[in-house]
Amino acid sequence: MMNNTKQTFSIKDLENLSGIKAHTIRIWEKRYNLLAPKRTETNIRFYTLDDLQKLLNISFLNQHGYKISKIAELSADKIPVLVREILNNDRSSDDYMNKFKMAMINFDQSLFYTTYNNLLNQKSFREIFYKIFIPLLNEIGLLWQTNTISPAQEHFISNLIKQKILINTENLYQEAPSHNKTFVLYLPENEIHEIGLLYLNYEVNLHGYKSIYLGQTVPLKSLEDIKKNHENVTFISYFTVEPTVERIYTYFEQFNELMGNDTALWVLGKQVHDLKLSSIPPNVRLLKSIQEVLEIL
Repeated sequence: MMNNTKQTFSIKDLENLSGIKAHTIRIWEKRYNLLAPKRTETNIRFYTLDDLQKLLNISFLNQHGYKISKIAELSADKIPVLVREILNNDRSSDDYMNKFKMAMINFDQSLFYTTYNNLLNQKSFREIFYKIFIPLLNEIGLLWQTNTISPAQEHFISNLIKQKILINTENLYQEAPSHNKTFVLYLPENEIHEIGLLYLNYEVNLHGYKSIYLGQTVPLKSLEDIKKNHENVTFISYFTVEPTVERIYTYFEQFNELMGNDTALWVLGKQVHDLKLSSIPPNVRLLKSIQEVLEIL
């Protein structure tokens, strides 16, 4: 398994993954010998997975009041022991974030599941999603953009999070809906960013509504059958990259031609953040966040 993981890191990678500035990392190296980077044949410095894990632990201890000079006096095997001792009394979001990051870097499903199950002993699934998974996904997006992690690592952790949303949603399906309104959740054609929509499906069911989940890249024409067979339907979609901004107004027109302008469509996603409300059909509602959806459910 380890042969498929990223084995070496630049100092910029360490900065991106730990949140500690490269300048600070260099000071800690020179003044306290906390890390000892290796060098390539062309004399370029690089760090190992062990260095990354040590830096994450050092950062954790520093955030919990330990001075760097004191941490430097600890033996290498004492640092993780001290971290575990603190965690027994104070489970922090930062530590869970670091463990999920290490699971992602190492493609380590076991670490992901262990960390998640430990979290469940203290928090509800909703709290985990809002306090851990959303910040984690935002950070992962930045790590991917800066080439700190690979697309494979991003897909790996995203799919594990999707599994947890699906499992928690499946548990809700066992209860009969308490409202007669139906929500149809789908992504437009060529849109594959699904986690936000999956979580909305969980919330729709948690609030006692019936949901019809269609998932990724759904052609508009496919929605007609649902409208024919269900009354009191509201459609929910996420426009993250598709349709492009210049095509969105046309998309709304086509939606209304097929579904009728009395059919409600709620839309989230960065593609709709800057649209002119005056140009939006009355049946289309633009929402800025999942929280905003929850306020009107």
